Amino acid sequence: MEAVAEGLWDLAEKHEESGNIGPAVKCLEAICQSQVSFLPIIEVKTRLRIATLLLSYTDNVTHAKIHLERAQLLLKQIPSCFELKCRAYSLLSQCYHLVGTIPPQKQTLKKGLELASSAGEGESAKLWSCNFSLQLANALTTEGDFQAAIRALESGQQYASEMKYPELEMVFATSILHVHLMQWEDASALERAVNKCDAIWNSIPQDQRHCCRGLHLYNELLHTFYLLRICDYKEASNHVNILDAALQDDMQQMEQVQKLSAELDRIESRLLQPGLQQNKKSELSEKRKQIQQEIRKFEEPKLDHNGQVSEPSSFGNPKSIWKEKLELGPPPLNGEWLPKSAVYVLVDLMAVICGRPKGLFKECAKRILSGMSRIEEELGKLGISGDVREVDLQHWAIWMAGVYLMLLVQLLENTAIIELTRTEFVEAQKALKQIVDWFGRFPTILQGCENTIQMLLGQYAHSLGCFNEAALHFIEATKLTESKSMQAMCQVYAAISYICIGDAESSSRALDLIGPVYRSLDSYVGFREKTGALFASGLLQMKQHNLQEARIRLANGLKITHKNLGNLQLVSQYLTVLGSLALALHDIGQARDILKSSLTLAKALHDIPTQIGVLAELTALYRELGETANETENSEYEAKKTEDLRRRIESAQASPHHLQLVKFGIGG
Repeated sequence: MEAVAEGLWDLAEKHEESGNIGPAVKCLEAICQSQVSFLPIIEVKTRLRIATLLLSYTDNVTHAKIHLERAQLLLKQIPSCFELKCRAYSLLSQCYHLVGTIPPQKQTLKKGLELASSAGEGESAKLWSCNFSLQLANALTTEGDFQAAIRALESGQQYASEMKYPELEMVFATSILHVHLMQWEDASALERAVNKCDAIWNSIPQDQRHCCRGLHLYNELLHTFYLLRICDYKEASNHVNILDAALQDDMQQMEQVQKLSAELDRIESRLLQPGLQQNKKSELSEKRKQIQQEIRKFEEPKLDHNGQVSEPSSFGNPKSIWKEKLELGPPPLNGEWLPKSAVYVLVDLMAVICGRPKGLFKECAKRILSGMSRIEEELGKLGISGDVREVDLQHWAIWMAGVYLMLLVQLLENTAIIELTRTEFVEAQKALKQIVDWFGRFPTILQGCENTIQMLLGQYAHSLGCFNEAALHFIEATKLTESKSMQAMCQVYAAISYICIGDAESSSRALDLIGPVYRSLDSYVGFREKTGALFASGLLQMKQHNLQEARIRLANGLKITHKNLGNLQLVSQYLTVLGSLALALHDIGQARDILKSSLTLAKALHDIPTQIGVLAELTALYRELGETANETENSEYEAKKTEDLRRRIESAQASPHHLQLVKFGIGG
C-alpha cells in the first residue's frame, strides 16, 4: 500500500506543477478515503500535505482545519514524529488565526512550545520554538497584550541568538520594534529596539542580505513609521527611496518570472498535442526542464546559520515559487507580515505622507492612484465590490479585508487633506463621502478609523467656515482615541475653530482646550503637537492683546515647523499671523517681507483662504504706507480671490452630501 500512496503523491505533485490544485487535492484525499487502511504515518503526511495545499492556494480554511485535526488525532498514537507534530501545530495555528479564534490558537501554540521544549537542545527544536514564539506573539498582539507579546518575541530571539543565526534574530528584533511602535509607551525602549535592529542587520554579511527580501522591506517600513512619528521627514524620505528601489527590483524579477512561466505554459501545451514525434518531445521536455530551473533561480535561497542553503519552503510547482509572499524568515517560519500587494500600497502611502507636507501634490496623486488601483484589485479577489457589506464576508476574509480597507481609508484621508489644502472642496467632499460610505458598510473592521473620520470632517467643516460644527467634530474625535498625541491634536484643532468663531465664550473654550496641551509641551514625542499648541496659543495671546508673548510663541512654533515638519501650509499660516503681528507692532519692513513669503507659499499650494488672509494684511500695510496704487491693485486681487473662494464654498454646499458630512457623528 505504501507504493500506492507514493504513486498518488507523485501524481498530486504533477497536478500541482501544472497549477491544477483541485485534482492534486483529490489524489491525496483518495488516500484518506480509501477502504483499505494505510499506515497512520502515511495518512498523517497526506493530510498535512492537503492542508498545506489548501492554505497555500485556496480559501478553504475549514477544510484544511478538518484535515489537521484528524492528523493530530493520528499523531497521538505515534510516539515519535517530532517534525510532523510540530508542523501540524503550526498549520493548525494558522487556521485559527485566519478564522479569528485566538484562544484555541494560543492553546495550540503553547502545546507546540511544550513539545519543542521536551525535544532537547537540538537545532530543529529551537527552530520550531522560534516558529511557535512568533505566532504566539502575533496572537497576543491581536489581543492587545503587548508585554506578553514582547516576552514571547524575546524568548524566540534568545533561541536564534543561541544558534548564532542573525537573519532569524532579525525577525524577532523587527517584531519587537513593531510591538513597541504599536504601544509607544517607553520612548527609550523604542529607541533601543530601533538600534538593536540596526546592529543585527549590519551584522548580516552584505552578500547574504538579498536572501532576506521580505525582512528587509519590513525593517525599512518600521524605520519609516518610527521616523514619521518623531517627525524626521527627511530621513523617512530616504527610507522610502530605499523601499522604492527594493520594490522596483522585485517588480523586474516578477516580470522575468511571468515571461518564463508563459513560455513554460506554451511548451506544456505543445507536449500535450497528439502525434508529437519522439525527438521533438524530447527536445521540448529538455527545454521545459531548463525553464523550470531558470524559474527556480528566482526563489530566495534560505541560508542556515552556517551559511548553507537550506531546503526551499515551496515544493512542487516552480511557477508558484515567486508568488505573493514576502517571507520574513527561513523554514519553518515562512511567515509574512503583510501580503506583497499590501506592502506595495503601504510604500505608496509612506511616499504620500512624506511628500504631502512639502506640497508635492502631483507626485502624491500618482502614488495614491497606484495604491487605490492595487486595493481595488485585492478587494475584488475577496469578493468586496458593489454593495457587499461586513456581514456578507466569510470569516477567513475579514482579516485580509481589514488590511486593505484600512489602507484605503488612509489613502482617501490623504486625498481629502490635499484637496482641502488646494481649496478643492468638492473633490475633498467626494473623498470624504467615500470614507463615510466604507465606514457604514464595514463599521467593525474600520472601527479604529472613527477618530480619523471625525478629524477629517472637522477639517472639512472648518475649511467651509462651519466653525461650530468643526469644533464639535474635533471634540468627538478626542473621545474616540486613547492616544495622548491624537487627543492633543484634536484639542488644538477644536481650539482654533473656537478662536475663529470669535466671541468671548468661544475664546474661553479655546483657552480651556489649549491650556493643558501647552503646559505639557515637553511630554510629546514628535513636533506636531508642539507646533499646533504654539500656533493656537499664539492666536489666543493675540486676541488677548499680549502681542509680544504671541510673537515669541509663534516665532518658536515657526522655527520648529520649518526645521522639523517642513509643512508648507503650516509655515505659510505661521508667516501670515506673524506678518499681522509685525504690522500691529508697526514693524512695517518685516511685515512686508513676511507677508510676501507667506503669499508665495500659499499660491504654490493653491491655498486660497491663506492667500486672502495675507492679501488683507498687505492691503492694510499699503494703506498705512500710503502706497495707493499697490493698495488698489492688492485690494482688487483680494476681492477676486474672495469671490473665487465664495464660489467654491457654494459649490460644495450645493451638494446633497454637504450636510451629511458636516453633521455626521455629531447629531443635528
